[in-house]
Amino acid sequence: MLINLQIASSQSTSLNIIMIGAHPDDCDIKGGGTAALLSELGHNVKFLSVTNGDAGHQKQGGGPLAKRRKAETQMSKQRLGIAEYEVLDNHDGELMPELSIRMEIIRRIRNWDADVVISHRPNDYHPDHRYTGVLVQDAAYMVGVPNVASDTPPLDKNPLFLYFEDRFQKPNPFSPDIAIDISAVVDKKIAGLDAHVSQFYEWLPWISGYKGDIPHSNEGRREWFKTGPWKGLFTPRSSEYLENNNFNPTTVSDAVIEVFEICEYGIQPNANELKQMFPMIITKVSQE
Repeated sequence: MLINLQIASSQSTSLNIIMIGAHPDDCDIKGGGTAALLSELGHNVKFLSVTNGDAGHQKQGGGPLAKRRKAETQMSKQRLGIAEYEVLDNHDGELMPELSIRMEIIRRIRNWDADVVISHRPNDYHPDHRYTGVLVQDAAYMVGVPNVASDTPPLDKNPLFLYFEDRFQKPNPFSPDIAIDISAVVDKKIAGLDAHVSQFYEWLPWISGYKGDIPHSNEGRREWFKTGPWKGLFTPRSSEYLENNNFNPTTVSDAVIEVFEICEYGIQPNANELKQMFPMIITKVSQE
């Protein structure tokens, strides 16, 4: 089922959404615009980083870097307007799909009383991304099992689990089910990314080889997100992309969008059920 989600101004029910990334900037990259939109509409959005990011830098590392990156998440939280941004104390680059970490994630999903959970797919270039995807998948059914992590009350419903977008093709490519127009909050998303100074202006330019291209001024840096190596996040999707994925190009033409895939492990809502879950306008696209 392919749908296009368009944010409407009339909202009646508050949703609890938790986005779970491997590192303290992953949710900002993949879902920062959606998070800002939902927060503006009165929904409760939490970002959770499964690692503390203590390896993601060419000069710093360990505790000092983890402390710095946690502070950056709190700045991003303020700029995006989300309710919480939590960082778990697991080492960056060393994440494994261990039972103890699965229990941590189960507890976080339950404590947030999540209606929607969004995370990585388990096929990705980074092992921390892959294993975060596995950990969230492994938690999907267990969030409702009372005798698992029994110190935290189970959910009385299974959430909708979604995947962040990625570019990887094997063993299967990302298949977008939901498109959200974030054009109105592009500047908010950029402000959230800009909060992660250690990543976007230091580590990622160094590891990717474009350090000399970064402007020095705050205004120049924020414009650089739209024109530099991150411009793909802020470029409207082509009509070909929209049509190939059965989205109606007239409803999201010239729009910057974030897309998500429905995971098979959670609830499988139809268009009417999605209307009940999301206090938004949902346009169903022809499946012919």
